[in-house]
Amino acid sequence: MILSDFHIHSSNSGDSETKLQAQIESAISKGIKHLCITEHMDFDYPLPPKGYEDETCNFILDGETYFSEYNQMKHLLCSDEFHLYFGVELGLQLHVNDMNKDFVNKYPFDFVIASSHVFDNSDPYFPPFWEGKNELDILRRYFESIYENICNYDDFDIYGHLDYIIRYGKDKGKNFKYSLFSDEIDSILKKLIEMGKGIEINTGGLKNGLKYPNPNPEILKRYKELGGEIITVGSDAHTPEYVGYKFDVALNLLLDCGFNYITIFKDRKPIFINI
Repeated sequence: MILSDFHIHSSNSGDSETKLQAQIESAISKGIKHLCITEHMDFDYPLPPKGYEDETCNFILDGETYFSEYNQMKHLLCSDEFHLYFGVELGLQLHVNDMNKDFVNKYPFDFVIASSHVFDNSDPYFPPFWEGKNELDILRRYFESIYENICNYDDFDIYGHLDYIIRYGKDKGKNFKYSLFSDEIDSILKKLIEMGKGIEINTGGLKNGLKYPNPNPEILKRYKELGGEIITVGSDAHTPEYVGYKFDVALNLLLDCGFNYITIFKDRKPIFINI
């Protein structure tokens, strides 16, 4: 069984209205033993496109409020059976690298996820992003941008939902094939392994219309083939019902790829747990 969820959000993130305590209590009720809160920090997140102005797009994290609430919850709800960890999900863009680094160094994080939510100064989450564009060209350039990010920023522990962009593409990843982007993806995976960084299985893809978690199973298998060892599991839950979501699917994928453990982080150091 997988009893750790290392990617969840609460109302400290700009895209969730759920109180942190409700997320934690949901995890406890589901038997989760290790829970890491990973609130969004996306510096210079762009304004939403026309027609989507009512979407919440404030992804500047109030670190002081978040850290204070985390400590309150840790004191209130942690036990010998349940452990809470302090994390953040950074949105990488080359021009905000210094701001990201300063923020990470300001707080005693256990775990830092690096993610690519913004590409070509827009979030692929919004349908207008795709208008008039060739999807294969966009995917290729997205993976190239991730490689550029990790060549220029290293203060993170794992790269989150490596193929995030396919959640919102026209075909929801149905026609995605690793072979179409093998050079770009291999460059990313090899660089992460060289850096001592990991990736995650993110089951949020399943609630966003995909047939599988992020990343695509072919990418997971390739990561393992290349010698990748560090892999976390996260639900990307923004509401209580999705904490620990579809972790049975994640477990089967891990076993199919040859993994017999998952990773959690404490004080930015990996801890391997058998599954």
